[in-house]
Amino acid sequence: MKRKLSIVLIMCIFVSLIAGCTGGNDGKIVIGIIQYMDHIALDSAREGFIEALKDNGYIVGDNLVIDYQNAQGDQSNLGSISDQFVNKNVDLVLAIATPAAQTIAGKTKEIPILATAVTDFESARLVESNEKPGGNVTGTTDMNPIKEQMDLLVKLVPDTKTVGVLYTSSEDNSITQAKIAKEVIENLGLTYVEVTVTNTNDVQQATQQIVDMCDAIYIPTDNTFASAMPVVYGVTKESKTPVICGESGMVKQGGLATLGINYRDLGYQTGLMAVKILKGDAKPKDMSVEASTKFDFYINGDVADEIGLEIPEDLKQYVVYGENK
Repeated sequence: MKRKLSIVLIMCIFVSLIAGCTGGNDGKIVIGIIQYMDHIALDSAREGFIEALKDNGYIVGDNLVIDYQNAQGDQSNLGSISDQFVNKNVDLVLAIATPAAQTIAGKTKEIPILATAVTDFESARLVESNEKPGGNVTGTTDMNPIKEQMDLLVKLVPDTKTVGVLYTSSEDNSITQAKIAKEVIENLGLTYVEVTVTNTNDVQQATQQIVDMCDAIYIPTDNTFASAMPVVYGVTKESKTPVICGESGMVKQGGLATLGINYRDLGYQTGLMAVKILKGDAKPKDMSVEASTKFDFYINGDVADEIGLEIPEDLKQYVVYGENK
């Protein structure tokens, strides 16, 4: 009797181990998505990624399980989510935004990791080089056409003499973009000033401070500011300060204009990379970091009217009304 019980117990343990290794998902592919925080750009990237998988035969509920986790901008949450994915031994991880990619990359060297909404993979120490990543991480960069964005600023606000840059001092992606913006601004013969924040609680004060220092504001694809654009809008609406943003989601929430990346398209591009990995056609170490090749103008007509700005004739086709609330 004891022997029979022992055999049954061993079989149960064996079945449990097998279930644990497969995640209990009946052979379905499991992709863990770790997103740094909620805002339009990151949400759009995630949606585009899932759409690309669907278009290539990977259907949630059919042959695919998506384990989506949002860290809500909290570093400790990023660590916990990453540990969960490693313990579950998911088949692939999508990391959305630089902090998410850095955290999961520090937890595993085996699980394939695709990152998106990351400005500079090299400076974030995610790859050996953009051309030859060399490890288990690759993906798509959201590096902005910063020179062209500054040209847009000057075209919209030709009297600008001083440009103020707002960004988060702890975001590697934002530091990189601010450095480039400084060089571009000064090459245009304009004066560069900056104010940084550490979290969303600093955004209102930082914006109030910088509007007294500049004629126009530039905000790169910064996660903290992207999630707090309504706060920025509340200040700049009163001061009538034009704000050029890194991407269209920020413009929709109160910025003036951008020439930026379509994050849904960027996520879709990342999804196509995932398909190659899942089919065994490629490995992250051999897949170059990819960049968007298409940028879109986006101008918030309501904001332009509120600050009394006349849009040049050749840009009026990009004006959208009814976005900011």
